[in-house]
Amino acid sequence: MKKTVVVCDTQPIAIEGLRALMAQHHDLAVVGEATSLMAGMELVRNLSPSMLIVDKGFGLQPVMDWIANLRSGGRRTAVVVWGNAVNEAEALRMVQAGTQGVIRKTAALRTLLDCLRMVAGGSTWMDELMFQSPDKTNGSGRSSLTSREQQVAELVEQGLKNKEIARSLGICAGTVKIHLKHIFEKTGVRGRYGLALSGLKERGYLPAARYN
Repeated sequence: MKKTVVVCDTQPIAIEGLRALMAQHHDLAVVGEATSLMAGMELVRNLSPSMLIVDKGFGLQPVMDWIANLRSGGRRTAVVVWGNAVNEAEALRMVQAGTQGVIRKTAALRTLLDCLRMVAGGSTWMDELMFQSPDKTNGSGRSSLTSREQQVAELVEQGLKNKEIARSLGICAGTVKIHLKHIFEKTGVRGRYGLALSGLKERGYLPAARYN
């Protein structure tokens, strides 16, 4: 079944490039295009496309707010964010906000198509080159975590801060810090971003293969 796509980008030439690319493949079709977030939102409301491709160039926070708006409205449209420069922390925040795909505009065409098809099929896809963290996981993984530590780790993955985690679990923020210390020691992961990324990798959200 052909997947319909709305493209919202700051650059008309990028929109035309995506339209030309998808015209060569029968399973994807651009059905709407916009050069502003407001116009893009209107297209999504009217067309209910399978997928939305939005340019990070509109600004990280405006794009995240837009995605949150889509999710709060119950829209089932999958979202792919692409941009000239997307770092690890930004990509992670976007996934936590409900983005299904994150990719660089400089990615190879084959990689871009793989991303779009996986997202259109209901999977999550992220450009692994954004996640070349120098921190290595040398610990024993998450199997050694207590049930409470697992809960804390999962809430960190969702982007919650210590005070929010404490409220959610009915414990104090100081206890959350202690749990995080034990989690880092057991898993060998350093930092909240590293912990969230390790969880995404375990669930298969980061691609295992490299593309040339």
